[in-house]
Amino acid sequence: MAITLRQIRYFVATAEVGQISQAALHLNISQSAVTSAIKELEGTLAVQLFSRSPQGMSLTDSGRHFLNHAYTVLRSVDDALNIPHADSDTIGSLSLAASYTVQGYFLPFHLQRLSQWYPNIQIELFEQERADIEQSLVDNRFDMAVVLTANLTHPEIASETLFNSERRLWLPSHHPLSRNTNLSLADIATEPFIMLTVDEAHQSAMRYWEQSGHSPNVILRTTSVESVRSMVANGLGISILSDLVYRPWSLEGRRIETRSLDEVHPMSVGLAWRRDKAFTPAMHGIREYFRQAFVAPQLNTVRR
Repeated sequence: MAITLRQIRYFVATAEVGQISQAALHLNISQSAVTSAIKELEGTLAVQLFSRSPQGMSLTDSGRHFLNHAYTVLRSVDDALNIPHADSDTIGSLSLAASYTVQGYFLPFHLQRLSQWYPNIQIELFEQERADIEQSLVDNRFDMAVVLTANLTHPEIASETLFNSERRLWLPSHHPLSRNTNLSLADIATEPFIMLTVDEAHQSAMRYWEQSGHSPNVILRTTSVESVRSMVANGLGISILSDLVYRPWSLEGRRIETRSLDEVHPMSVGLAWRRDKAFTPAMHGIREYFRQAFVAPQLNTVRR
């Protein structure tokens, strides 16, 4: 029996979240479909990819080895399906700003693809805080920016959200709360909480905490996502962060699990520019690339 992309995608989703129920939720399919796909994959490979326990699914040595190959397969398929039709006619330069989270966890892949789509557009990249980015857009020092659009405040800035990245509860593997599928902020209010502060994450967090009528038990405020990841994985606390920055393993090789929280709003990523700015061909090109990469697939999904 041949291995299918469906099996690989379901395997990767389960490996990343460590729970079939959570993988099914992320994939918007039934748990039985995920279970069947993994059993079929294990049967074809003749190896056990996961160790099953009441706490979830843990990769075996064979599973960890196969995960690296699975990522390579999915990246190759994605690249093949998105081979760009290079537009050599669009010529120009563009100054593009990005906030820390966007630059570190989102933009590099798309910069590489933009160089393929538009080989004659020269992009000068800057990383700054949101307030500085907004003022520089207003002052025409930057042409465009890729930012967290919900944080924008300046009335002269226009924006277009490309996608929403869910914020979820991060837990160390086998944490008692991981046994619960329906969690609220009230359930985690007394837990030691690690608060990320970069890109105004703490301000966004306090908005949904205040709306819930509860407060987090903050034991550390940090600008480092990797610090949050390591502290959570080592059982020193919990946190709430976006799927954009989620990775299932800490630098020490310890696992992080996630759970959804209905009261928490997603993180919105998109483009921003000065409202009255005349778009150059390079700006049109950048906007068209991101629309094709994010907005068009969403519209096609809605139509189906």
